[in-house]
Amino acid sequence: MSDEPSFDLDAAGLRADGAALSTDVEVLARKLEDALPALTTVDRRAKRLFSKDKVVTAVEVRVATTRYALTVDGHRVDATREQEVRGVVIKREPLDLSAWCDALTGELAEQAQTSAAARDALDRLLR
Repeated sequence: MSDEPSFDLDAAGLRADGAALSTDVEVLARKLEDALPALTTVDRRAKRLFSKDKVVTAVEVRVATTRYALTVDGHRVDATREQEVRGVVIKREPLDLSAWCDALTGELAEQAQTSAAARDALDRLLR
C-alpha cells in the first residue's frame, strides 16, 4: 500500500452492488464535478419519459492527455482509460472501478506536484 492519498470506492460513494449503483455513480459524478469542474463532463438522462429526475449515463475526466471514462448501462458500469495525442486515441484500456479510481488519483497527484490548482482540486476530491 502506498503512502499517497487516495479516495477509495466507499469514500467516493461507488460500489458495484447493483441496487444502489445509480445513487453511487451520482455521488461520484457530483464529487468529481465539484472537485474538478474544468476537467469533468457528466452526461445525464431522464429516468422516465417526461421525468425531471435524471440519472448519470457517463462520466468523463480529462487530465492532460489522458481521458478517464465511466459509462453506465443499467446495473453495469464500464471504466476505461484512454491516451490521446492530438485528439486521436492511441491506447484504450478497460479498468475495474478500483483501478480506475486509483489511476485517476495517481495522475492528479502527479499533476499536484507542479500545480497549485491541481493540488487544490486533489484536496477537494479527497475530502
